Amino acid sequence: MDGTTFNGPITTDEVLAGLDNRTVFELERDHGNTDLIRAIEAARIAGPFTSVSPWELEDPSGVRRINAAGYAAIPFGERYPPLMDFLDRYLAKSRQIGLPVQSLAPWRAALEAELVRLVASLDTSHSNSRVFFTNSGSEANEAAIKLAKAFRPNATYFVNFKRAFHGKTTGALSITSNEDCQSPFRPLAYETLTLPFGDLEAFEALLARKDPKHVIAVMLEPIQGEAGVIVPPQTFLSGIDRLSKQYGIPVIADEIQAGLARSGYLVPSIEWGGMSPDILTFAKPLGGGLTPVGAAVARKVIYRKMLGGMNFKTHSNTFGGNSMSMAIGLKSLEIIRDEGLVARSRVLGKIGLERLEALAKRHPKLIKEVRGFGLWFAIEFHPVVPDRTALGMKDLVGEFTTILALMMFHRGGLHANLAANSHRTIRLTPPLTIPEDLYNEMFDRIDAVADDIGSASKLLIRTPPTSMVDLARISIGV
Repeated sequence: MDGTTFNGPITTDEVLAGLDNRTVFELERDHGNTDLIRAIEAARIAGPFTSVSPWELEDPSGVRRINAAGYAAIPFGERYPPLMDFLDRYLAKSRQIGLPVQSLAPWRAALEAELVRLVASLDTSHSNSRVFFTNSGSEANEAAIKLAKAFRPNATYFVNFKRAFHGKTTGALSITSNEDCQSPFRPLAYETLTLPFGDLEAFEALLARKDPKHVIAVMLEPIQGEAGVIVPPQTFLSGIDRLSKQYGIPVIADEIQAGLARSGYLVPSIEWGGMSPDILTFAKPLGGGLTPVGAAVARKVIYRKMLGGMNFKTHSNTFGGNSMSMAIGLKSLEIIRDEGLVARSRVLGKIGLERLEALAKRHPKLIKEVRGFGLWFAIEFHPVVPDRTALGMKDLVGEFTTILALMMFHRGGLHANLAANSHRTIRLTPPLTIPEDLYNEMFDRIDAVADDIGSASKLLIRTPPTSMVDLARISIGV
């Protein structure tokens, strides 16, 4: 391909053979999320990338980078051989219909039972719970929100927490604490009262001030992911659970990023936080990095309020519970269990956080704070322009700081994540299966970049002028 615009159909054979990289950029720019594509291209982090191992990516120039991105949705790395081998066997041998919407489905039944077994092994009160499958974390949270509302039909508002992230679909957006995401879409679907995360006294005060019978549910992440791996006081979660049960308020635990080994726990709201949530949502790692899978697990009494009797049609979707996704979800849980990835995440996470904390001490002019929980890390930088000179553009400076930091780490051989609900923060979510030597190399590369940069202001100095101009143009809508 020569990078020119297509005048006819693009065939699968052409894509398999390899589209010219310039062509890929032009097609994405012209027909997709244009300014996102322009921004990652300007930041020189766009790829496209190919997988050279489950843990490493290669860019068009042949440079390899450790993949610590994927927003916790690539639990084993790209094309992890045990999962790919299983997929080959599934495609060769399974004869179950692909979309068993109105029929019994062996793969769906198996994953339903396994998720309930997993939760009930940690909290026996969920031994007869029910599962609703979806195609994403946002959809799992949409199902949870509707389950809670159906259970408390006369209640009027949800309780959430500052910097919470539960998705960007309409219902989930109501409970995602991000004004930039919410403001264009007001009025939102649900009224929500937002409290400081980790502040149990604020929740107690709310219940004293407002009649608890009006609370539809409390929704929270046990550890906030998009906010930059924010860990609350351990007693906060159990306190929320205790007070909610005292007043009959359902609790929804969003385990979409934290759950299934990323945090070093299978279900941290239960195991670490001491909660007994009424509804739990799972997604990202269930898909094994291959397919979207989401799930809401709810107590039977709650589930049947929405979907009991002839109301079983009240909430549904076409692709949730499809056979291939269920098979991959089941195999993903099997890999997590058989390869001991929960314990591995906790052990390696402790080592990684110690290295980041040492790095932050050495570079106080570059790094404001580091955080971690299992194989889940956040690095928060000082702004590239001090707040006192930002001239009312603090948020924009924060965005620039994040992108420039991503650029520098990318240049140093590491592919990382933005934090969608926190300025000046990048996150690292390396595969749970990453070999120890490569894991140590990841931190060596982080150290080398930080040693080279030294201070936040130098992020600006080290950025190519053309990239700065392009990013500035995008930021003002040009």
